[in-house]
Amino acid sequence: MAGKFELYKDNANEFRFRLKAGNGEVVGTSEGYKQKASAENGIESVKTNAPNEGRFELKEGKNGKWYFNLKAANGQVILSSQGYASEAGAREGTGAVARAANGAKTDDQTI
Repeated sequence: MAGKFELYKDNANEFRFRLKAGNGEVVGTSEGYKQKASAENGIESVKTNAPNEGRFELKEGKNGKWYFNLKAANGQVILSSQGYASEAGAREGTGAVARAANGAKTDDQTI
């Protein structure tokens, strides 16, 4: 089921986006961007790269939780996850990103 991207401005006045699954759960968030166009390019990059399992990097945090980053072809992180209790949970999260990004529309909350 397709999710949606929410494009918004954070407290530092930077543009960010989050990807929500069809059930409304946030499955990934971006870094901050100075320009709106850069954030929009990030959204397109997530759509392009999310179907490729090899673009996800899983790692265990110092707190014992598991995280993943979705990276573009150039190695730049374009989306990061929340913490998961297990590596298997984080792997399932990567699938949720791929499903949510497929056909997702953008809800521009900056206008």
